[in-house]
Amino acid sequence: MVFLAGCPWRCGYCHNPGLLQRRHGQTSWPQLREQLQRRRGLLDGVVFSGGEPLTEPALPALLAEVRAMGFATGLHSGGSHPERLQRVLPLLDWVGLDIKTLPVQYPAITAVAGSGERAETSLALLQASGVDYECRSTLHPTLHDEHTLTQLAAWLAQRGVRRYAWQLLRPGPQLPQAFAPIAAGWPAPALQATVARHFAHFELRTG
Repeated sequence: MVFLAGCPWRCGYCHNPGLLQRRHGQTSWPQLREQLQRRRGLLDGVVFSGGEPLTEPALPALLAEVRAMGFATGLHSGGSHPERLQRVLPLLDWVGLDIKTLPVQYPAITAVAGSGERAETSLALLQASGVDYECRSTLHPTLHDEHTLTQLAAWLAQRGVRRYAWQLLRPGPQLPQAFAPIAAGWPAPALQATVARHFAHFELRTG
C-alpha cells in the first residue's frame, strides 16, 4: 500500500487527515522503488491510496513503473477527479471506489459542491472500463439513516454494482470531527439482509 498526500474534499470523518495537504518536495518514491525491486516475486501488487491519489500528477507514471516491475496495480479513490481516473484506468487491475452517500447528499459530507456528480461520473467511467472494482461506503448513524442506506443500495444496484461493502466509522483521534461510538447492532441485521439482496457480494466490515 502506497499512501499519497492530497485531497480536495474535507470529510469530517477522514481517517488520514494528515494526508489532506500535498507536501511538495518530500517524495520518498526512490526509496519505495528500491523496496519494490527487492520484493519482486514476493508481492503480488501495489495499491495506491491516500488522501486522494488522483490528486498526484505523477500517478500515471508511478502506475506504469509499478506495472513494468511485474506488479498488479490497485487504486483507492473517492472519484473526485473523473477525468484523471479515466486516464489511469488502462494502468489499473482493480479499484476500490468510495461511495459516501447518495450524490445529492455529498456536499454535506465532503463540504464541496458538485462532489456527488463527480463520484457518479467516476463510477460510470469505472464500469465502462471493464476494470475489476468494488464500491464501499463508510457509515455512521449521524450521517446515514435507514432510508438513506436503503436508497443508496438500490441506487448502486440499479447502476450494475455487484460488489459492495459497508465500513463502520471508527471514532478516534485520527478524525478531525468528533463522532460518538456506534452502538452494537447498528446497522440492524434486517437492514443488512435487505441491502445484501441487491448484490452478488455484500460485506459489513467492522474492523
